[in-house]
Amino acid sequence: MKSLFLLLLFCHVSPAVKHSLKYFAAAFSGVSDFPEFMGAAVFDGILLAYCDSNTRDVEAKQDWVENILQNDLPQLLYYSHECFEYLPNVFKPRINFLKQHFNQSGGVHVLQRMSGCEWDEETGEFNGFSQYGYDGEDFMAFDPKTSTWIALKPQAVTIKERWNADKPRAKNNEVYLTQLCPEWLKKYLDYGRMTLQRTELPSVSLLQKTPSSPVSCHATGFYPDRATMFWRKDGEELHEDVDLGEILPNNDGSFQRSVDLNLSSVTPEDWRRYDCVFHLSSVKVDIITKLDKAKIRTNWGKIVFRKNKGEQH
Repeated sequence: MKSLFLLLLFCHVSPAVKHSLKYFAAAFSGVSDFPEFMGAAVFDGILLAYCDSNTRDVEAKQDWVENILQNDLPQLLYYSHECFEYLPNVFKPRINFLKQHFNQSGGVHVLQRMSGCEWDEETGEFNGFSQYGYDGEDFMAFDPKTSTWIALKPQAVTIKERWNADKPRAKNNEVYLTQLCPEWLKKYLDYGRMTLQRTELPSVSLLQKTPSSPVSCHATGFYPDRATMFWRKDGEELHEDVDLGEILPNNDGSFQRSVDLNLSSVTPEDWRRYDCVFHLSSVKVDIITKLDKAKIRTNWGKIVFRKNKGEQH
């Protein structure tokens, strides 16, 4: 389930001209052998730092983030406060409050919060956001322009009124989303420039599970995540019999993506007319992979013979 939590952090990728700084928090109830709460910081789809109730430590996931925590006291204090004070003393009790609010006595329940800001490089505009989800559904959102909470479901209306009555808390949220978060976003972009603004091209492979399966053009190891892939026939992009997968993160901070081509109606003689194109933003030259049966990687058709004792080789 920890892997699922981390995967949920990367459901949205940043548009080409935007940078984002997001803080995720989650509290769990009714899940045995699992942390009661987790927190993570993510910049442009890269996991920066992580903590949970089991580790009791702020784990920097990038070398340059470790440098920030060692040399920038306000940053270290912020992460320490979030992990060791806010999550256990404020965020975790909220899930118990919501269980009472919804008259829930047992079962598995999850409270999530995502807050942060986005910066559009072209317009220079910053947008802050903070929203809550409960048991997989949107629950509450904060509007920094009006400094008010907005109920996203009827059961949240009474809680919204209580939160809006807390003016100091609303002001703190407004200041964080409109001032601190933009300041930190630019600081992270400056600190991590060597890593965050690098360009890495992927290795591209052709994969097929069975002789009747679609052929998958799979690219892995590219950075940044602003990449497109498509199949062509005679130089023209195909839109039918094609399935484009989502961009997914790798453990090393790079990304992967696949695009599948259904060849059920294509004769072997026509294979040479197809190719796969990978395009990475800011890179002028595309990676083009010809559809060639000899280059397809697969494990079907491979037979393993077991050698019996006494068999001659």
